[in-house]
Amino acid sequence: MAENAYIKLVAASSQKDITIDEVKQFFHYYKEITAKTGDQLGWKYEEVSFPYSIKETEEGKDKWFYLHSENDRYYAMIIGADKETVLDENGVESEQSYIQITLPEGSTFGDKGKANEFCKFLANKLKGELHLFNGRIMYYYPRK
Repeated sequence: MAENAYIKLVAASSQKDITIDEVKQFFHYYKEITAKTGDQLGWKYEEVSFPYSIKETEEGKDKWFYLHSENDRYYAMIIGADKETVLDENGVESEQSYIQITLPEGSTFGDKGKANEFCKFLANKLKGELHLFNGRIMYYYPRK
């Protein structure tokens, strides 16, 4: 069965909305910084640090894409961006953007580990609220 993690952009987040193109930019940036780690170590670390490439379909255009790996230890993860209606503590409705990371059927433990790393990276960069695959919540925004 597929598993999901969410990065919710709350009022204290660094930005309120996110597009799928911005998520792709974060993916490319993440690949770039892990490659630099490999350069410092003198090792081709980018090939194993996050061994995924972006694959897009016509039906997912501007809504989601998936990351596919040719490595035998990994399979894929699906990443999408959308909005939901939430109620605040005063009962007022508002729109909240979120990023959803889905591990489809056939995903490996390696995929889950890499997805957790990428989720934490995104949540930290966006100062969001991370809802992990196991149901736990991590807060990356300043709390009162």
